[in-house]
Amino acid sequence: MSENIWGYQPTVGHRAGTSLTGFKVEATDGSIGKVDKHSDEVGSAYLVVDTGVWIFGKHVLLPAGTVKTVDAAEKKIYVDLTKDQIKDAPEFDKDKHLGDAGYHEQIGGYYGKHRRI
Repeated sequence: MSENIWGYQPTVGHRAGTSLTGFKVEATDGSIGKVDKHSDEVGSAYLVVDTGVWIFGKHVLLPAGTVKTVDAAEKKIYVDLTKDQIKDAPEFDKDKHLGDAGYHEQIGGYYGKHRRI
C-alpha cells in the first residue's frame, strides 16, 4: 500500500495537537483498552494502548494508519484490526519505540499486512 501507516488518514477526524490520552480503543470486534500515550509526529504518529486485564496488562503500539475513526464526543478511537490481530502483535518496547527505525519497520510490517483500508 502506498499510504503511510505512521500517519493519520485525513478522514479519521483527528486534529494534530488534540490529546487522545485516556480515549477507549475499539477493535472491529470489541474494546481492547485505552490510550496511555500518543504522538502526532509527522511520519511517526502512533498510539500506545494499555490493554489492561484483557491481555494481562500488555501495552501495544498501534501506528496511526490503523485508526479508522476518532470520536471526540464519545472519547473513543476505532481501529481497523481485530482483537486477535492486536493480541498477536509484537510486544511494545518502550526502549525501542523512540528512534529505532528497525523497530518501527517491524511494527509497521506486522500491521501493514493486516490492514483492510
